[in-house]
Amino acid sequence: MILKFLRLLKILTVATRYGLDEIAMSGLHVPRTARLINGIFFWRRITSPRAIRLRLALEELGPIFVKFGQVLSTRPDLMPPDIVAELSLLQDRVPPFDSELAVAQITRSLGAPPDQLFAHFERTPVASASIAQVHFATLKNGKEVAIKVLRPGMKSTIDEDLALMQMAAGLIEKVWPDSRRLKPREVVAEFDKYLHDELDLMREAAQASQLRRNFAGSSLLMVPEMYWDYCSSSVITMERMKGIPISQTDRLVAAGVDMKKLSSDGVEIFFTQVFRDGFFHADMHPGNILVSVEPETFGRYIALDFGIVGTLNDFDKDYLSQNFLAFFRRDYKRVAEAHIESGWAPRDTRVDELEAAVRATCEPIFDRPLKDISFGQVLLRLFQTSRRFNVEVQPQLVLLQKTMLNIEGLGRQLDPDLDLWKTAKPYLERWMAEQVGWRGLVERLRNEAPHYAKVIPQLPRLVHHVLERKAHPIADEGELMAALLIEQRRTNRLLVFLSCVAGAAAVVAIGLHIAGSGVL
Repeated sequence: MILKFLRLLKILTVATRYGLDEIAMSGLHVPRTARLINGIFFWRRITSPRAIRLRLALEELGPIFVKFGQVLSTRPDLMPPDIVAELSLLQDRVPPFDSELAVAQITRSLGAPPDQLFAHFERTPVASASIAQVHFATLKNGKEVAIKVLRPGMKSTIDEDLALMQMAAGLIEKVWPDSRRLKPREVVAEFDKYLHDELDLMREAAQASQLRRNFAGSSLLMVPEMYWDYCSSSVITMERMKGIPISQTDRLVAAGVDMKKLSSDGVEIFFTQVFRDGFFHADMHPGNILVSVEPETFGRYIALDFGIVGTLNDFDKDYLSQNFLAFFRRDYKRVAEAHIESGWAPRDTRVDELEAAVRATCEPIFDRPLKDISFGQVLLRLFQTSRRFNVEVQPQLVLLQKTMLNIEGLGRQLDPDLDLWKTAKPYLERWMAEQVGWRGLVERLRNEAPHYAKVIPQLPRLVHHVLERKAHPIADEGELMAALLIEQRRTNRLLVFLSCVAGAAAVVAIGLHIAGSGVL
């Protein structure tokens, strides 16, 4: 309790010093309260812009608040543009912890000290972040590996800070009615979930393994292999990946990397993860991406740090693809309809009014050259428009928004002329065609084939039962009604089975015809 009180006291002290109360009051219509607070803290001299003050305060409060600021930087619906821009500069500038603590963590987690487990272990860390730090080592078979070690005492620190954030979110909802639409408590809950997921390094290893499997044989993306014999919930060991950090564009150009191709490959990797797999790396800032310059893998992306991944269900993927394509085609009516159909906008929302608002938001942007359009600007304007129609922000898509903006910023850094819209449109159109066209139908039938294998052998027996019942009518009325009910159920099942078989046969015939004509 004393430690929690001291932590709260530090937060209040930092907030007061940087004038965070003034930032909060500026969003509320309470001038008297603002004047009272300024009178109490009359000794303060606030001169720096509010966005810079907020960033500095979060950095001083530590890693958890830095990460929360990074999440807020993806919420232009909640934060003003100047604050969003400044919070996007937040980085995990955390000094490494004592190497002896890392050795003790490895020994405790893997059952032996690193000098016994590995042929060579580098005690000096090569990277350090808020959750963990990384040491290089060599396995006894000669393979070079990277060992990620969880920072000691993180769980208790996270739990204490998150409890204070949850309390603040509840208070914000009470004093700022408009915030309920933006779901601050749900946003904190999502942040809580992903932070605790990051604390389980075995989960991160499994996520990396899934992403590696999704891109097996890919010429675009490389993911390190996990060495499971040296993994636990607080220590994971993976293949050491060598490449040039993607932020070092001068080195990439000097190495002969095609920057335009690298930029478009990044967009394709993102959309492949989102729409094909529904499983995407959600922390793709430049510090987590390398580019291979090895001859056999030259120009491929290398992904690192899989503590945060996002998932999308089929409904989310369908909604997003429809909206993206509608934007590309400037079909604002379809955008409005998709928002209402999905339940994001109230059911009583007039389609024509929402359509007009979206058109007014997007048309000025589309009148500019496509290469000058920022998807971040589109999102920002749409979020500002959403307040008028009480459109609910979906917390499950916060990570997607963050990743999308990261990808756009990264792409433009590599290729200032990147046309995100033009690059993405063919991929989305192809994906939609595969979902609703013949290819999608054949794929779904292939997935249902195990069920058909169970159904088809039962058909002769079910037909025999139906014919036998008709040949021997039942006299008793109660027995007759029961038999009729059973008969109806069996008949319905039979019809469904026969329909499945007929449909499958038709698709096979069509597929053979198409294959014979060379279309597929």
